[in-house]
Amino acid sequence: MKMMWKKLLSVAASTAIGFSCMLGMGQYASPTAKASVSSYNYAEALQKSIYFFEAQRSGDLPANNRVPWRGDSGMSDGADVGKDLTGGWYDAGDHVKFGLPMASSATMLAWSVYEYEDGYKQAGQYEEILDNLKWATDYFIKAHTAPNELYVQIGQGGADHAWWGPAEVMQMNRPSYKISAACPGSDVAGETSAALAAASMVFKETDPAYAATLLTHAEQLYTFADTYRGKYSDCVTDAQAYYNSWSGYWDELSWGATWLYMATGNNAYLTKAIAASNNWGKEGQSTNWGYKWTHAWDDKHYGAQLLLARITNDAAFIASTERNLDYWTSGVPGTGERITYSPGGLAWLDTWGSLRYTMNASFLAFVYSDWVTDAAKKNKYRTFATNQALYVLGDNPRNGSYVIGFGANSPQHPHHRTSHGSWADSQSVPANHRHVLYGALVGGPNSSDSYTDSISDYVSNEVATDYNAGFTGVLAKMNLLYGAGQQPLANFPPPETKEDEMFVEASFNSTGPNYTEIKALLNNRSGWPARMGDKLSFRYYVDLTEVYNSGYSVDNITVSTNYNQGATVSKFLPYDVANHIYYLIIDFTGTKIYPGGQSAYKKEVQFRMAAPSGTTFWNSGNDYSAQLLSGTSTVKTAYMPVYDNGVKVFGNEPGPVVVTPPAAPTGLAATAGNAQVMLSWTASSGAASYNVKRSMTSGGPYVTVATGVAGTNYTNSGLTNGTTYYYAVSAVNPVGESANSAQTSAAPQLSLPSVPTGLTATAGNAQATLSWTKSNGATSYNVKRATTSGGPYANVATGVNTTNYTDTGLMNGATYYYVVSAMNEVGESANSVQTSVKPQSPPTGNLVAQYKAADTNATDNQIKPYLNIKNSGTTTINLSDVKLRYYFTSDSTAAMNAWIDWAQIGGTNVQVTFGSASGAGADTYAELSFASGAGSLAPNGQTGDIQLRMAKTDWSNFNETGDYSYDPTMTAYANWNKVTLYLNGTLVWGIEP
Repeated sequence: MKMMWKKLLSVAASTAIGFSCMLGMGQYASPTAKASVSSYNYAEALQKSIYFFEAQRSGDLPANNRVPWRGDSGMSDGADVGKDLTGGWYDAGDHVKFGLPMASSATMLAWSVYEYEDGYKQAGQYEEILDNLKWATDYFIKAHTAPNELYVQIGQGGADHAWWGPAEVMQMNRPSYKISAACPGSDVAGETSAALAAASMVFKETDPAYAATLLTHAEQLYTFADTYRGKYSDCVTDAQAYYNSWSGYWDELSWGATWLYMATGNNAYLTKAIAASNNWGKEGQSTNWGYKWTHAWDDKHYGAQLLLARITNDAAFIASTERNLDYWTSGVPGTGERITYSPGGLAWLDTWGSLRYTMNASFLAFVYSDWVTDAAKKNKYRTFATNQALYVLGDNPRNGSYVIGFGANSPQHPHHRTSHGSWADSQSVPANHRHVLYGALVGGPNSSDSYTDSISDYVSNEVATDYNAGFTGVLAKMNLLYGAGQQPLANFPPPETKEDEMFVEASFNSTGPNYTEIKALLNNRSGWPARMGDKLSFRYYVDLTEVYNSGYSVDNITVSTNYNQGATVSKFLPYDVANHIYYLIIDFTGTKIYPGGQSAYKKEVQFRMAAPSGTTFWNSGNDYSAQLLSGTSTVKTAYMPVYDNGVKVFGNEPGPVVVTPPAAPTGLAATAGNAQVMLSWTASSGAASYNVKRSMTSGGPYVTVATGVAGTNYTNSGLTNGTTYYYAVSAVNPVGESANSAQTSAAPQLSLPSVPTGLTATAGNAQATLSWTKSNGATSYNVKRATTSGGPYANVATGVNTTNYTDTGLMNGATYYYVVSAMNEVGESANSVQTSVKPQSPPTGNLVAQYKAADTNATDNQIKPYLNIKNSGTTTINLSDVKLRYYFTSDSTAAMNAWIDWAQIGGTNVQVTFGSASGAGADTYAELSFASGAGSLAPNGQTGDIQLRMAKTDWSNFNETGDYSYDPTMTAYANWNKVTLYLNGTLVWGIEP
């Protein structure tokens, strides 16, 4: 079917239809165009319109990204529902991914390639349009997570619109919304089906496998849309304020079925498309389908009727299509109904995004003019579309383009967050956009051709993917008609002038005879692209000559902070010791500094450098970083260089330091390993780093295998066992490189693994749990057991690929002796040192300990076990006779604190002490004892919640991983035998480590 239409289009294009704005009596005539059709470079306009879609990309941007101010964004999309929903397009000047307009835009682009593929190829933009279309269809495939499930919105409109900043540093929650059989959306599912079906036809020639995948999803989505009917905005209510489905879903059911018929040739789809048309909305009280609007993100019946007219040649579809196009052009015959025309010649439909509707209508007019055989109609519709395109490109009363970055007097202030590049969450900061949003079609003028280029006017000056979709197709056709020989811009886009992105503003906060206090603001105003700064730092350089001349040293200078928004200030570090130059590192690592608002893009620190009390020799005037500082007003200074994760991104360090070349390293030694050689050498005086060199022959020539080695050892891996390698090492500093060290050599070889060490055994009920330290060169381990000390041992497990093993089925009360050996391709190591263990059954008293983990973060600064004691016996037990122990590793020598945050029996009735423990996963226990006020436990009684919390006095972090009593999976109370209970000093519950 496509090939037949292409032939018809070719015949129509070859018909000599001259461009004219003035037609004969009774024919349509728009206001006379001032500009010639040759006034514009349509290849350039098409190039830039496609580029706009790249600027709207969300997700992990590819290596061929052409937008230098865009970076990865929305990388957690879908995480709230356990899906990867990254990718797709941001809708407009915001950062919500709305599925209905995104799919509508993708269908229009695919339709334009289907109709005007040669226009894209003639402009050199065929690969670019396919690449951008695929960005959307790839996302739709991700979003179609099951046959009857489609994610149709990412992000919540209110939260998103409340923040004005670049996409790359969004911090708001971005919830994922879906439709399903229980919550249907025939409109958005039908439109997405149309997009994928149309795209399958576009990709069939270049990537048939991908085209087949698209078609499979398209058919599944249409079945979903047709089977479970409903409006998506009734399900996803957050979309109602932004993209409510006013037209319902019958238009999308026709639209999707029409494209599926075109893609498959299956007449069942054509039948569905025609049947759905019976439910299209009528114009007012008439019996005619709506004709006073045009194809747009909501109502697709205008495009569907055009395609069905072309497919079926049915008079009803033809008449309805021409009634709509006549409304936009010469007026509906016999009614006097005609769209509003501005004084400058714009066919104006609606206030919000007026040009988007004009370009959609123009695209339909172009497509229909290619098919209709009546010469007058062909000329009328083509002339209309051409004139409207010229209006958009600059033939209008303001003598300016409505396409950003194209032609004369193009818009400069679109309502678009990321291209504006605000770091202050403000439409007025900066005053002008930092980036050119090339190719974006703005909303457009009112019916009097009045237009204000204002960032705050989202009605006239927002941009959107659906604005550009039909416009892009119009440009492809304009290029075919009038752009022969034109070329897109070379070296596009042109480079932008970058501003300083990360820098320090500073002032003297306070000064005195023996101190200087600095106020510093570390800024992140990044925009090429915007990026998070959670690893930022800066340096402050001082000259301490006056300190040393007065008989003091750097050790006598103290550093302290006053006001601090997240920095760690180092001690003084040497820079040029001979000349007494030192520096501080003011490190904000872990603090988010990002271009996201007044409290986000800059962080302040006030730090003081002070000589001993009573001295007066202090002099800040010779300090490198104090240059430019003259009072309490902050100034941007390059003398406090800024670093991002250790890499300098702004400012200058002091000038070169006079040093001497380093000495050649000595004491080079090599140790052979499995496919590797371990080198070590003696440090060279004056060396900043080392270069390691290797040769296959004694004496060289050498090839450098490592540069910038900071320590005095290096492992060269990836070698061939049995081959001899020869090594030399040189030292490097800012002056240059030393001579090579003396040569050494080694031949890597595979050897037996080392003997396992650190074997420990923990008794359990009829079992023993073994653990040991990993052996060098081991690929697995053999576990051996004996019933007498010293053996003989028998293997109980071979091929163990971890460093722990539980031996079960043992006899409680018997002693077992264990050793472990390591294995690799060469063979087996010797046995480890022996350990022994005596399995035991847990005590059988009437008390039971229950536990749940109230804090499942194993590496924070607190331990929070919640505990409960139950009496399963038949006699009452006084709690004052009971003790409970919880076992853990303290991970440091700091003293411990404990609190009972709450207890059902009364927190003051519970005392906590700490004792030493031994065994796997335990060096400390917390023992809970109970005052008489805690009362007693009746049969079947329980204490209820006892909420224990522990922390070290220095508040350093624990690492609870592997702790004996800790289990983060236990988030509800359950019996736990790794907590022990004692009644009058006798163990009655649990197993000690």
